[in-house]
Amino acid sequence: MKRLLSALVVFPLALAGGAHAADVEGQLRVAGRLMLDGNAPRDFSQGEKRPDTLDTVFGLLATGEGRYTADRWQLVGRYDGGGRKYVAFAGEDVLVQAAALEGSFAVGETVGVGVEGRAKDRRGGSRAYTDLAASVFLEHAPDARLSLRVRAGAHRFLYRPNFSASFGSPEVGFLARYRLDRRHAFTVTGEYGQRRFSSSVRYPPDSSPQQWTGRRQDGVLMASAGYSYKGPLALGLTYSYLETSSNSYGESVQRHRLSGTAGVRLPWKLTLMAQGALGLNLYPDGVFLSPEITLLDDDEGQHMLSLKLARPLSERVDVELSFAMYGTELSRNGLFYFRQVGGVGLTWRP
Repeated sequence: MKRLLSALVVFPLALAGGAHAADVEGQLRVAGRLMLDGNAPRDFSQGEKRPDTLDTVFGLLATGEGRYTADRWQLVGRYDGGGRKYVAFAGEDVLVQAAALEGSFAVGETVGVGVEGRAKDRRGGSRAYTDLAASVFLEHAPDARLSLRVRAGAHRFLYRPNFSASFGSPEVGFLARYRLDRRHAFTVTGEYGQRRFSSSVRYPPDSSPQQWTGRRQDGVLMASAGYSYKGPLALGLTYSYLETSSNSYGESVQRHRLSGTAGVRLPWKLTLMAQGALGLNLYPDGVFLSPEITLLDDDEGQHMLSLKLARPLSERVDVELSFAMYGTELSRNGLFYFRQVGGVGLTWRP
């Protein structure tokens, strides 16, 4: 399977002109899970939670990665495809596909240029969407410790349950990595986009509609700073900030989020991995009109904590136990979202 995945990446490049002294890498993983979801419909509640939201879920995910490196250029690709099947809440069944491709060319000893693209498509459930993005970038790596990248591109988001939440946006961004030594590294990122919607602006209550005309536009600023440590204990800590400034009433938001990851080897070939996040969301207009948009993916909860314990059963098969909690509070609306998911799974590598 590794050879097949590598061939899928290499073949079109070889036709384009071949490569000498090239390096090819590829891998494939398939994971299956049986889970219990404590809030299968992902309901927001006001007061006590509904008692009938527990459901059994079957999940399957396949991931393929490939890298082709020649003398002066490189192509990297990744594909993920999978789905979840709910027993009682069939309306939450979902199929997800995601792909990313990046090609770069070295124009000097320390400078490279390239293009990158990504696509994600989610079908089923109440949060079906398609997310597309493409950009060109310029990268500068003066030495093995420092890497700088700036990019410019376009972003298109289609939200099927409510098309008024769909947008198109030009985007610019940067990424800086600094490796202090082989164990300590720092990362800083920044991004800005001007999102344009097909829907009209929403005007405040008790105001004249004539004062609020035109299409909705959001300016979106994202920034993050992170630290990672790789040693006997693997650690990661990231602070991120998101600000959406909208001309549509109730759609502006500011989000602060502190997230961390940890992984450690335990006796009996066990590996323990933990991930957590704390968030603070502020709504300048005092309302939040679209809570479903914040729950496109599990990790978009305001607060989250997950634990995973894995152990190899053989050279190619691992077993894992997992548990996660997600929560979001909309204090102005008196709404609260809480979800617990636990399960057992197997991962196979050819």
